[in-house]
Amino acid sequence: MIFLVTDFGLEGPYVGQMKAVLASRAPGVPVIDLFADAPAFRPRPSAYLLAAYAAIGAPGSVFLAVVDPGVGSERAALFLQAGGRWFVGPDNGLLAIAARAGEARVWRAGTNAAPLSATFHGRDLFAPLAADLALGRQPDRDEGALADMVGADWPDDLAEIVYLDHYGNGMTGIRAATLGPDATVEVAGQRLGHARTFSDVAAGAAFWYGNANGLVEIAVSGGRADAVLGLEIGMAVTVGIRP
Repeated sequence: MIFLVTDFGLEGPYVGQMKAVLASRAPGVPVIDLFADAPAFRPRPSAYLLAAYAAIGAPGSVFLAVVDPGVGSERAALFLQAGGRWFVGPDNGLLAIAARAGEARVWRAGTNAAPLSATFHGRDLFAPLAADLALGRQPDRDEGALADMVGADWPDDLAEIVYLDHYGNGMTGIRAATLGPDATVEVAGQRLGHARTFSDVAAGAAFWYGNANGLVEIAVSGGRADAVLGLEIGMAVTVGIRP
């Protein structure tokens, strides 16, 4: 199974072209649209999303991740194995947090694919590699060092809004397991307490909770946290303790 994590959006030809390559090289392998709206041009917040949602993939799954503002530059292309799953993408930090899941190894992918567009490595480089890995065909490449990856020095938790979902909820890069129920989360000048779920607070009240994929998420019961609180991608979040 191949999971797509991109900032391409579902409108336009980009995801479709990648799926066409995957279907031709790995026919019969299911392809899942996980995120087509990862934060555009922003590998850092996208890295925390990818790591949190990777657990949905069974062992052997491949995560094809493309948030690649440096496409066509000297940035490296990587594939890595972590937690029994494969990850393919640019060496711009996008894979760095996922690489911390259990036993991990990383390889530098070649960039000699032909033809290779200067602006669409997702289609020409990463999709063929993901298809090969899904079929058990690992390229013969020299293994690299995890410590050399871009983002290897990033924190395990990112105290920022990393994603706004369809309902206006703001996901952070903070693992909910690192906070207790007495913790508060301050964002946009508002200090929010914890609730287990939406029905535990009054309609219109803002709160934080641990979402179904293990991240701290900010929500408004029956409303949109992005509109009520003015949430934006990259907005800082501060963790405290309820007085």
